[in-house]
Amino acid sequence: MKEGRIVKVSGPLVVAENMAGAKMYDMVKVSRHRLVGEIISLKGDLASIQVYENTSGIGPGEPVYPTYQPLSVELGPGLISGIFDGIQRPLSIITKRIGPYITRGVEIPALDRERLWKFKPLVKIGTEVVAGDIIGEVEETPLVVHKIMVPPGISGKVEKIEEGEFKVTDTIAVIGGKEIQMLQRWPIRSPRPYKDKIAPNAHLTTGQRVIDTFFPLGKGGTACCPGPFGSGKTVLQHQLAKWCDAEIIIYIGCGERGNEMTDVLTEFPQLKDPKSGRPLMERTVLIANTSNMPVAARDASVYTGITIAEYFRDMGYSVAVMADSTSRWAEAMREISGRMEEMPGEEGYPAYLSARIAEFYERAGRVICLGSDSREGSLSVIGAVSPPGGDLSDPVVQATLRVVKVFWSLEDKLAYQRHFPAISWLNSYSLYPPNIEESIKKEVSEKFIEQTREAMKLLEKEAELQEIVRLVGIDALSPQDRLVLEGARAIREDFLHQNAFLDTDTYTSLKKQAAMLDMILYFYEKTKEGLSKGLSISQIERMKVKERIARAKHIPEKEIDRISKIKEEIDREIKELLGE
Repeated sequence: MKEGRIVKVSGPLVVAENMAGAKMYDMVKVSRHRLVGEIISLKGDLASIQVYENTSGIGPGEPVYPTYQPLSVELGPGLISGIFDGIQRPLSIITKRIGPYITRGVEIPALDRERLWKFKPLVKIGTEVVAGDIIGEVEETPLVVHKIMVPPGISGKVEKIEEGEFKVTDTIAVIGGKEIQMLQRWPIRSPRPYKDKIAPNAHLTTGQRVIDTFFPLGKGGTACCPGPFGSGKTVLQHQLAKWCDAEIIIYIGCGERGNEMTDVLTEFPQLKDPKSGRPLMERTVLIANTSNMPVAARDASVYTGITIAEYFRDMGYSVAVMADSTSRWAEAMREISGRMEEMPGEEGYPAYLSARIAEFYERAGRVICLGSDSREGSLSVIGAVSPPGGDLSDPVVQATLRVVKVFWSLEDKLAYQRHFPAISWLNSYSLYPPNIEESIKKEVSEKFIEQTREAMKLLEKEAELQEIVRLVGIDALSPQDRLVLEGARAIREDFLHQNAFLDTDTYTSLKKQAAMLDMILYFYEKTKEGLSKGLSISQIERMKVKERIARAKHIPEKEIDRISKIKEEIDREIKELLGE
C-alpha cells in the first residue's frame, strides 16, 4: 500500500504529501502510532487530515497510511448498553484492558468479536428479499430485539440461512450469492437511505409538564434548548433521555465537562425504565466525547451518534437523540477551519456552519423504512446549545432555529429563582401541535388541548399585569386582575415547576398532567364565580385548599383519581367562605 509523508503538523490538523488516489473523508492512519485521521481537504497530492487523537510528538517525515475507506461506524448486536467515544471506540473495554485513559493509536473494534449471539431466522431459503428486509433477529437485551436487515444495495434469493449462535463477523446467510453478516459498516457522514419521509403525527411524551403541555415534540421531530451557563440544559437533556417514550435512546455528550458525563454513566445503569421496570441502559447507547478528549473527535461524535440512531430507526423503532451540546461541536469546526486557514464567517465560525447544522438536524424524521413490509421508524433529535452569555443572536443558535421546529428557551433568570425546568413559557414555541393534536386527543382528551390554551392566556395576561405591579404596586389592580395573578401563580409554581431530583415529581404522565391542569383551572373558574358572589380576594389568597393543589404533583401515578377529589374540596371551602 502506498504511503504518504507528513509535511506539516498544526495541532489536530496534519498535512501529508504523496496522497494522490485518496478521496475526501477517507480514513487514514497517521505516523508510527497509527492515529485515526480523516481527510478533510485535497489539493494536488497534498491532503489535509483531521486527526482524532493527540498529535504531540509527531513531526514532518513520518508516514501516513491511507485506508481508501470513509470513516465508518460498526452496526450490529452489541451497540445497546455500549459506551463509546466520538469515533466509536468502546470505552468500557478500553478501561478494562488499558486503564482510565485512552492510549494513542489504540485499536479495539467497537463490537465484541468473540461474543456469541443467538440468531433466529425470520425468512426461509428460497425467499426473495430486498434491501432493508428483516431476515432474522437477536435478543440484544430484554428491552431490545435487534433486527438483522439486508444491507442497502443487496437483494435476491435467500440461498442459505441458519439458526444458531454466531459471532458478529460470522456468515449467517447468503443472499444473491453474497455472504451476510450481523455486522454492517456505514459511513458516518452519509445519511442511511429510506423509502419516504412523512410528517410526524404522534406525541413524544417526555414526562416534563412544561414541554408536554405547552411546547410538545412530535416523534421524528427536532428541538433545541439554548440557554446560558447554569440554566439547566444538561439536566433537561438527562431528564429527556431518562423519561421520553422513545424505544431507543442515543445520548451524545459532545465537549461537555467530564463530571457531567460521569453523572450520566453512573446514573443511567441505576435508573429504571418507567414502562418496563428494567434498567434504562438496556435501551440506551452513550457517546462520550468530553472536553478533555481531542477536539477533532467532537466533530465526528454527533455523526457517530446520529448514524447509530438511523440504524435503529431502520428497524422500525422510535429513536431519540440527545446532543449536548452542538455549540461545542461548532467550536470544534471553528478550530479546524482556522487551522486550515479558511475564510472565517460570523464570529470566526466557518462559512458552512449553517449547512452542517442543517445536515445534522435534517437526518431526523418519521420515515417509511427500506424493505417490502413498509414499516415506519422515527428519529427525534434534541440539541442543547450553549451560546456565550446566553446570547440568542449567537450564530449557532440562529442557524439551529432556522431548521428546528421546537424552541425551548432556557433562562438564567428563572434558574436563579429556583424555577426548574427554567424554560420560558413566553419565549418558547412548538410548531408540532397541529400535527399531533389527534394523538393527544386519543391519549388524553380534546378538553386538555383547550385548557392548555386557556392556561397560556392566563400566563400571558400575568406578564402584562406584572408590568403594572412594578410601576404602581399590586393594590392598584382590581380584584379580578389579582385573581388572574393568583391563577397564573398556581400554574407556574404548582404545575410548571418540576423537581428532577424528587422521585414523586421527576416524571409526570400525560394523564396526570391533564388532571393537574384541570384542577388548577377549576380552582381559577370557581374562585372567579365566588368573587362575583361577594368573596374577597384576600379570602381567596388565604384558602387552605391551595396547599392541597400545590401538593398534587406528589400524588403517585397510580392514584391520579385523588387529584379530581381536590375539586370537591375547592367547592366545599368556597361554600364555607360564602356561608352557603
